[in-house]
Amino acid sequence: MSTILTIMIYTPLILSINYISLVIAIVVALAIFILFIRNIRIVPQATTFVIERLGGYHATWQTGIHVKVPFIDRVANIISLKEQVADFQPQAVITKDNVTMQIDTVVFFQIVDSKLYTYGIENPIMAIENLSATTLRNLIGDLELDETLTSRDVINTNMRQILDVATDPWGIKVNRVELKNIIPPREIQQAMERQMKAEREKREKILIAEGMKEAAIREAEGDKEAAILRADAKKEQAIREAEGQAQAILKVQDATAKGLQMIKDVKADEGLIALRGLETMAKIGDGRATKIIIPSSLQGLAGLAQTLQTILNEPDPNADVNIDKT
Repeated sequence: MSTILTIMIYTPLILSINYISLVIAIVVALAIFILFIRNIRIVPQATTFVIERLGGYHATWQTGIHVKVPFIDRVANIISLKEQVADFQPQAVITKDNVTMQIDTVVFFQIVDSKLYTYGIENPIMAIENLSATTLRNLIGDLELDETLTSRDVINTNMRQILDVATDPWGIKVNRVELKNIIPPREIQQAMERQMKAEREKREKILIAEGMKEAAIREAEGDKEAAILRADAKKEQAIREAEGQAQAILKVQDATAKGLQMIKDVKADEGLIALRGLETMAKIGDGRATKIIIPSSLQGLAGLAQTLQTILNEPDPNADVNIDKT
């Protein structure tokens, strides 16, 4: 009886102890599981994890799944490998001809070594900003104002090369450097505006003068061509008039020859020839002749030809008409 009583007394106590042990075991197992899950890390694309073990550099995790040792390993730094942009505030620089201006730069860089980036320098972005400012002052100090405004590509290239070499120990690669704004003093801006206005006015006057010159040349060429055409027209007119006169003379001579041939063919007598000769002399006398010589006999054609030649050789309309009979 006593044994049964003892069992009944200690049974709940044993059950209670077993229940507590089970709960503790479950809690411990759950804690271990959570701890294991929390130490599983997935590294995304274009990202690296810098892992330290007991305070020292251990490894650099690349893209994928990794497990770190609890309480021993820790993620010291999470670094993006994407290209980054650093836009710095305008820096005061002085040119070779002592002109102070404000220039702000934009630096495009990329982290290529996560370990050097983590342990190489305390604040890499601030270091790049200060380095770009000092490099820019050195470069602009060797250039005059006009060269600074027209040599952006040269300045960008030189700065990129200098910054790329300087940031190698930090695990940084400088891809590009751009001068975002170049802001000269207000007085220089006004002088540049006046200069640009003068240049535009100069180009305008040059274009107007060239236009007037071209117009004068074209007008002179037109006058020249018109004069040539007029001269050619007069020449053509003279040629055609000469040809017409020659054809007219030929026609007259042909008609005269035909008339004489007809007279010869009809065998005209001396009376008819004399009558025709007098009619011809009368017509000639109505013209410009001043002296008419009438042969005593009109039988020969030689006398008529001599008479016509004498008439043509003395064209004086104001002289008196003299008739000589031989």
